[in-house]
Amino acid sequence: MAHSLAVITGASSGIGATFARKLAPDYDLLLVARRRDKLEQLAVELRAAHQTRVEICVADLSNPADIDALANRLANEPALGLLINNAGFGTKGRFWEASFASQQQMHQVHVMATMQLTHAALGNMVPRNEGGIINVASVAGFVRGPGAVSYCATKSWVNIFSEGLYVELRGMGSRVAIQTLCPGFTYSEFHDVLDIDRTRVASKSFWMSADYVVDASLAGLPSRQLYVIPGWRYRLLTAFLSKLPSRLRLTVELNRGKERITGGTAK
Repeated sequence: MAHSLAVITGASSGIGATFARKLAPDYDLLLVARRRDKLEQLAVELRAAHQTRVEICVADLSNPADIDALANRLANEPALGLLINNAGFGTKGRFWEASFASQQQMHQVHVMATMQLTHAALGNMVPRNEGGIINVASVAGFVRGPGAVSYCATKSWVNIFSEGLYVELRGMGSRVAIQTLCPGFTYSEFHDVLDIDRTRVASKSFWMSADYVVDASLAGLPSRQLYVIPGWRYRLLTAFLSKLPSRLRLTVELNRGKERITGGTAK
């Protein structure tokens, strides 16, 4: 029996690769990332373990042409069952000190790619009244952090965008699921790429495995849970910050930011 297709961006490592491993028993896969060698290695592993169909797509989602090509595939894929918009990255340094190109690329990947791929996927899923989209945001989407201005802003956009889609879909009685996954500090290549010492960012109790994050996400999908925030510490933190008056919240964020301006961002 043919499986539905799950499309995962940023699939070469970390949370994306973990999604691929968790979904391989039940879905055919299209793995999207920039690094061909990592994608091929993962595809070989999953085909051998699960006898599932695994395709790779080498794409840079900061490149509009690559986004266009993938969106076209999503719009015309009859078996599309799940899209996971996971591709993303962070930068270090104050906004005006970091290169503008890096900030522009971040908005392209986190915002424009997520928007276009989601638009294409929903145009496919909604008429069939089935499927789901997981937009990987971050607890950083609930806060403002010196040294992570664009990261926090783009992840906040992902949250708001997903909320709007949720309202539209539930309002029309659609069975298509929308989830915004908001992990905190997660063991992956994310902080390695930024050359960040994890012990300076947060205590060990705040770090989670990618397996833990993905299990929480997939557990919330059948019930069409909008926000999935893995870990009770992060659920408590985001609930507390979201209820503070803006002036008080900004004071808390400013004091915290002074301690970790040379640190990193969550996710």
